[in-house]
Amino acid sequence: MKIGVPKEIKIHEYRVGLTPESVAELIAEGHEVIVQADAGEGIGFSRHDYANLGAKIVETAEEVFAEAEMIVKVKEPQLQECALLRAGQVLFTYLHLAADKPQTDALLKSGVTAIAYETVTAEDRSLPLLTPMSEVAGRMSVQVGAYALQKAVGGNGVLLGGVPGVAPAKVVVIGGGIAGSNAAIMALGLQADVTVLDKSVSRLRWLQNTFGAGLRTVRATGESIRKEVESADLVIGAVLVPGAAAPKLVTREMLKNMRVGSALVDISIDQGGCFETSRPTSHDNPTYIEEGVVHYCVTNMPGAVARTACLALNNVTLPYVCALANKGWKKALGIDPHFAAGLNIHAGKVMNAAVGEALDYPVADIRAACLD
Repeated sequence: MKIGVPKEIKIHEYRVGLTPESVAELIAEGHEVIVQADAGEGIGFSRHDYANLGAKIVETAEEVFAEAEMIVKVKEPQLQECALLRAGQVLFTYLHLAADKPQTDALLKSGVTAIAYETVTAEDRSLPLLTPMSEVAGRMSVQVGAYALQKAVGGNGVLLGGVPGVAPAKVVVIGGGIAGSNAAIMALGLQADVTVLDKSVSRLRWLQNTFGAGLRTVRATGESIRKEVESADLVIGAVLVPGAAAPKLVTREMLKNMRVGSALVDISIDQGGCFETSRPTSHDNPTYIEEGVVHYCVTNMPGAVARTACLALNNVTLPYVCALANKGWKKALGIDPHFAAGLNIHAGKVMNAAVGEALDYPVADIRAACLD
């Protein structure tokens, strides 16, 4: 199979779909890999690193898209990239379609077969291709939250860990999954006062047993969220409904009762955000102030630590790329229902139920797609 790796064009996105080591493994299995010349330069992978391992180097994204049978990316294709996709081609990347109707429409129009990292499942119902980026974003959320609390950017001037004689900041994490638990790790490490809210009592029990008495856990209800948010210095939204738009759990009214200069970090922003006042931002202009509260809502948070994030992502995506290349997408998905859960778009039809529900589109049968 001819596999294409274009340079990411989202603002300040330096990750790359395949590292040189991943390219080498695919070439060893008999595939051709076409890499845009500067695709990995932002994180230290030169065109020579790829060429020396057997990749074909081309200068433009147009050449990559034209030659490749499968495109492997990191972030959702921008509209100008969607225009380069074609029927019969496979796209394997993060998509986050439930919060992005323009991209969905463009992919439907292209006829491409689009498989989303974030909806591939595992036997234990986890999301193996989302997990490493959730780990990165969760850990980053505390770093950027600490920055957002600094007075110079509109924060209330509170140090997360406090100092002897001065109380630490109160950090509230909504969602105790992968991102939320990694946020808790970092916040506790900085000696903040940390509370995690989650609907699942079993998950709260696991968190309490894992982190001990230093962590407060509270079952998430509308009222408990309100109480915790309104008394917080930093709120981290780490809520995920696989494939679907994130629920709006923190309202504007709650923000009005927060201390001026408090901060929100919305890890869920790729799926539309879990705060009513969230709107997407980018790394070049990451924050804004609404109701006196600093918001950080960057849609590609791991892109800020692109080398770490890229290596972590390739660790988990490469076996799936190999399966698609070695077996073809129909067979690879047909024999693995967990992999098949990643199919979001095929031949002008929505294939994922959560995406269809979020955007009010009819949903086609995945089994039929694998047989057509």
